[in-house]
Amino acid sequence: MSDSQLADWRAQALQLEKHVNEVVVGQARAIRLITTAIFARGHVLLEGDVGVGKTTLLRAFTRGIGGGYQRIEGTIDLMPNDLVYHTYLGDDGRPHVSPGPLLSHGTNLSVFFFNEINRARPQVHSLLLRVMAERTLSAFNREHHFPHMLVFADRNQVEKEETFEIPSAARDRFMMEIPITIPADTDIMEALIFETRFHDVDALVDNVPPDILQFDGLNQIASLIQSSVQASPALRRYTLDLWLATRDPVAYGLTIPGVDIKRLVVAGASPRGIAMMMRAARVNAWLNDRESVLPEDIHAVFHETVAHRLVFNPIYEMRRTEIARTLLSQAIRTISAT
Repeated sequence: MSDSQLADWRAQALQLEKHVNEVVVGQARAIRLITTAIFARGHVLLEGDVGVGKTTLLRAFTRGIGGGYQRIEGTIDLMPNDLVYHTYLGDDGRPHVSPGPLLSHGTNLSVFFFNEINRARPQVHSLLLRVMAERTLSAFNREHHFPHMLVFADRNQVEKEETFEIPSAARDRFMMEIPITIPADTDIMEALIFETRFHDVDALVDNVPPDILQFDGLNQIASLIQSSVQASPALRRYTLDLWLATRDPVAYGLTIPGVDIKRLVVAGASPRGIAMMMRAARVNAWLNDRESVLPEDIHAVFHETVAHRLVFNPIYEMRRTEIARTLLSQAIRTISAT
């Protein structure tokens, strides 16, 4: 029964990817990574400029997996309570309270998108991180549960005034940071400009068949994937070497031109981060119909699960994206998988 379940769910996952790729074109790698995060049950940071389709992408996925979708905008005056409830004056002239975005779908909330999270204050981050970790929230004198919720968040990377960057300990709560970039294919770029079907987001998202997956079955199948996909002793040693290289790149002979490698890394990937990387690698193996993790499964998720966890010397933080990619790519090229 387990093998049959895994095969059925894999077919559904690939069907979901197919439909989302038809709606959000030119983002095949990001779509595969989001699919991986969904089945690894990990929260995601999205990296990308304004207007590259992040909201459309998440709405398309939510339509395909079912459950509730909520989005909130980060603003300087946003307070923690704004995630929990709304207050308003009713027709009777009296104050009323209604559920906020976290509570409006109850236990059926499956995707929560926090847009421009770094515009919100640290107090808001604190509440969100607690809900992400515990999937519970105390409000209105009772405990609310979000067993199926995944949090997606992106950051305003252009404007720095009135922003509150997410500290490294908070970034570590996210399984992945996935780049959503403008497609390089000029035919796709032209289509996005001139084909009117891409201009009506609601109609575009409606092209994804609803409930391809059963959102309330994802936790169970995710556990089955993790217990079914194996890692050999050699693969375990390779993973350990990659982890240690993020913590002490000098010991593994890694170098970056123009960077004092001895002063670069303040903190490497955390144990939680590497465990999340392996969860994602197992899902990647499963999506490719393999029963064991191969090095290529790790490579498929390595940068997205590890780069945002590295803490660099402040003098290199402005070049974080470039340096992290170079460092991790060199680790993959340098460290033997045998």
